[in-house]
Formats: sequence, structure tokens, C-alpha cells
Amino acid sequence: MSNYHIKNLEEYFDVYRKSVNDPELFWEEIAEEHFVWRKKWDKVLNWDFKKPEIKWFEGAKLNITENCIDRHLTANGDKTAILFEPNDPKEPAQHISYNELSERVNQFANVLKSKGVKKGDRVCIYLPMIPELAISLLACARIGAIHSVVFAGFSSTALATRINDSDCKLVVTSDGSFRGAKSIDLKGIVDEALISCPSIQSVLVVKRTKSNIEMKEGRDEWLQPLLENASKICPVEIMDAEDPLFILYTSGSTGQPKGMVHTTGGYMVYSAFTFKNVFQYRNDDVYWCTADIGWITGHSYIVYGPLANGATTVMFEGVPSYPDYGRFWEIVEKHKVSQFYTAPTAIRALAKENLDYVTKYDLSSLKVLGTVGEPINEEAWHWYNDNVGGKKSPIVDTWWQTETGGIMISPLPGITATKPTYATLPLPGIQPALIGDNGEELKGNQVEGKLCVKFPWPSIARTIWGNHDRYRETYFSAYADMYFTGDGALRDEVGYYRITGRVDDVIIVSGHNLGTAPIEDAINEHPAVSESAIVGFPHDIKGSALYGYITLKETGEDRDQDNLRKEINQIITEHIGPIAKLDKMQFTAGLPKTRSGKIMRRILRKVACNEIENLGDISTLLNPEVVEVIINERL
Repeated sequence: MSNYHIKNLEEYFDVYRKSVNDPELFWEEIAEEHFVWRKKWDKVLNWDFKKPEIKWFEGAKLNITENCIDRHLTANGDKTAILFEPNDPKEPAQHISYNELSERVNQFANVLKSKGVKKGDRVCIYLPMIPELAISLLACARIGAIHSVVFAGFSSTALATRINDSDCKLVVTSDGSFRGAKSIDLKGIVDEALISCPSIQSVLVVKRTKSNIEMKEGRDEWLQPLLENASKICPVEIMDAEDPLFILYTSGSTGQPKGMVHTTGGYMVYSAFTFKNVFQYRNDDVYWCTADIGWITGHSYIVYGPLANGATTVMFEGVPSYPDYGRFWEIVEKHKVSQFYTAPTAIRALAKENLDYVTKYDLSSLKVLGTVGEPINEEAWHWYNDNVGGKKSPIVDTWWQTETGGIMISPLPGITATKPTYATLPLPGIQPALIGDNGEELKGNQVEGKLCVKFPWPSIARTIWGNHDRYRETYFSAYADMYFTGDGALRDEVGYYRITGRVDDVIIVSGHNLGTAPIEDAINEHPAVSESAIVGFPHDIKGSALYGYITLKETGEDRDQDNLRKEINQIITEHIGPIAKLDKMQFTAGLPKTRSGKIMRRILRKVACNEIENLGDISTLLNPEVVEVIINERL
């Protein structure tokens, strides 16, 4: 029996029991048998959730790119590693073999070295979904630089915040990006950000849109000529298993984004193991995750997990609606995609369109469907199952987080019986716990509480960059000796888990975690705004959308409200990005507050969701009369 690739339900339960009874032996066997190490570890696991401190495969030496590229070259060098599908369907797809990927990563790594980038330096990557995005991650990893990818939909302010927080030395960007029929001036956004980023010494620019851009002498250089002059051989930097591999920022409930730090050895083992099992990947499969590499899904399940398994991974530059709503399915037919992993938001958007967009394509190659980013609602699940999977391709509804590094709870396709809206069972090595209102662990089935994890797994984030106290307070202070996920969940009569949503001030919009605090901070900068509160409400396409309650200063009360709404959304776009714009904006005389001045978001959520029958006790509010006004004026 191989622990690495589970093939039936009996084997799952055997492997799961082993992983819980002796986690160190379980992960040691997987790490030994399936990966290349330059030196074996001195200790499999060293952990203390009180500090918190977690170390996996301590003392081991490796380079993740030897596992993702070099070890495949002898037997599978000609196999396609990255299959790039451009935004414009008339532009031919690119098939980048493992041999070619090796050469391109080595050349890029040598360019980085020529710019003075060395082990431990931080490199910010702000690129569209083109091959250079994946290649730049791997080039950083090859020389031991720490990559920090920023989603190329974030504003210059958000980009600058992330560059400055991790003190990046170099930025990789492009002249622009294509998004459907539009092109976006990425270089202009970078230029604006770098006005306030003194640590940046160099900017490498990929030519993609061929648009006119400004190049700052002494700082900016086109990447292609540098690559052409670079050697195709680059020895790897030998890393400790606990050396940082990357920083990835995620929204917090305070204004400052959290730079989650993932280290090398444990992250590699866990992302590879979960990829192999959750997607039941076979060697001749073509796997496609539609996420952007700017998110953790892209890191773990477009780049590192698939490549560590020698897979063929699809990168798609475009959007599901361009040139029409059949684009996803056209790509599935064209490349005979076996596994398809996308967000519930995309499924809901496509389900609203004419079914002909789906039925005219041959989707018979699909073996596994997946969802990520938020729990999938039942209606979307059935549409996906019936029309895309033809009721024969199991749906893996995966639950995990930026902080976890890899999938934590998910069906195994063809092994675990699926249930709409349920993430089902924990993966091997994951020990979930549901915690009640009094801090007690809820045993047995048919219970609901806050979702925690009792034992570390190899890909858990080790810290928040530069702020270990915040890491401890956010994830380990709520419950003793447990990682608190920030999510609520229920466990049904057979032990299946269903995620019920965030329990803090983070709202998932179209699969993106958006902290309410930074959005409110942006809104409050408008000269007419006194204060604001943001909550989520159900949305047919996005899952959740943003509802803003905004109190105006006296000077703003006579302003045209439609113009105000446009101006406020423009400020949000500039500070955070268009993904954070408000769908609804209600101007209010005041906000419901406790006597200590805390805004009662629970009430605002219920009003936004039109659940006004049971608001609970509002008599303790400082201003209970404002609630009736808000209800009467709700949008």
C-alpha cells in the first residue's frame, strides 16, 4: 500500500488512521519515498502552538525546483509541463516542455543573480497569467530568493503596501495585461506604486501588450534581451527545509494585510501530496486550475503541486466570458482537460448563460471537477455536476486557506461519496475540531461550531512576515493548543464537514478574501464621509457582495448621492482594486453602536440580508433608534 496515492475508501481510512496515530512517521515515509533531498532531516517535527513555533523536516537540505523540474528531465523532459492558453483564442497555445521550462527558469534565475538578487532577498512579482509568472516563481526558488506575488488586479496603493512590508529588492512586471477585450496598464500601476517604495533597485519588464510605456533609466529593463544573453545552466541554491519559499499577502480584519510566510520542505511535501490525491492525477492527464497565481490556489495547484508530480498544468490568461461564455469549455475540448478546478463564482456566472455554450463542446475528457475559494451553493453544484460533468465526474469541493498552504478538507474523487455544499472529510494528517461558544470541543456528529485544527500539518504558514505576535494573536490565541481558522463549520450525521462562513470581519467576494477594515479606511478618506461599515450580503454570482453603510458629514449631506457613490467606489478601486467595490451603498444618519463605541455589524448584516424579523436585543445599544431608520431606508 502506498500512502502517497490513495485509491479506495478503505485505503483512505487506513491512511487517515495512520496519519493521526503517528503523524511524524506518516509524513516521514511520504517525504522519503517521493522527493529529492540533498540531506535528510535531523527531526521530522518540532512544534509548540503556544509560542507558536512549527518546524517540519528540520535540518533537511533541498531545492524545490530540483523536485519540480530537474528530476523529471531524464524520463519526461519532452513532456508538456506548462500549457499556456492565451487571452485571444486566435493566438496559438504554447506547450512548454520540462526541458524548455528548465532552460527558461535557469536563464531567469541567472538574470536575477545579475541584478544582485541573492538567497533571502524578496522579489515582488506583479504579472498577468502568462508563462513568465510561473517561471519567475521557480527562478526565485532556484536561487533561494523569496517571492511575493501580488495579484495584478490590485491598485498601486495595495502593491506599494506589500512591497514595503517585505522590503522587496526587485519587481517583475509587464508592459500591460489583456483581460478579455481590454488591456490594462500594469507598468503604469507599478510606476505609481514605486514612488513610495525606496527598497526597489530594479524593475524587469516582460513585453506582452506592446503598449507604449515609460522606462525609468537605471531602474527599468526589458526582460527578453537579458534572458537571451543568460546561461541556460544555473546551479541550485541549497535551502534548509525551514527556509522561507514565499510570502503571500491575505486580507486581515485590520487594515494591514498579512504576509503569510511559507517555508520550503513541508510546503513542497504537502502541496504535492494533496494535488496527487484530491485530483487523482495520472501521468497522461491534462490538469487545469483556472485561478490566478496571485492567490494561494495558483501557487499550490498551478505551479508547485502539479510540477512536483511531473504533471501537465494549464495556465489561462483570459476570462470565462471572452470571446463568449463558452471559452472554458472550448479550452477543455481543445486540450482534452482531465481535471478542471475553478471557483463557485465562475460557475454561477456561467450557469446564468444559455446552456448551448456548454453543450456544443465535447467535455468527455473530464474526470474530476473541483471548486475552491468559498463553499459552493447547492444550485451551482447541481448545474456543474449535471451540465459540465455529465453526472460522471465527481466534484471535489475543497476547503483550505492561504494560511494552510494546501487543501485540508475535501472529497477524494471516485473514493469519497460527495454531498452538495459539503467539503466532506479531512485529508490525511488533518485533525479538525469544532469549538462551542464556551470554548469546549464539540465531540460526535450533528454539531456546529468554530473550526480549529489540533495538530500541525507540513504546509502550515510559519509566521506573518515581520510580525510574529500578530500571527500568534490571529491564529493561536483564541483556543489553547489549536489553530483557529476563522471559519465556522458543522459536522453532519456521518462526520462530513460543511463550512458555514467567516466568523470575523473578512468577507469572501468571488473567492477573494476582503477584510472590511481596509475598505472602510479607504471610504473614510472621502472628504464628505464621516464613518462607514461594510458587511456582506448574498449575491447570485459572487456568492457574497459588499453592502456599505455610510454616514456623511454635514458638508456632504447636500451632495448628489449617485455622484457620491461613484466617487466612493473610485477611491476603493484606487486603494484596493475593483474587486472591493461596493454593490450597495446606503447613506445613513448614524450607525448602531454599543456604549463602548463598537459598531454592531451583526445588525447591519441582518438588514443587508433582509433578515429583519429577529434582530435580537438592541436595547443595549447607545442609539437603538437608528436601527429603525436604517431598516426603513435599506436598499
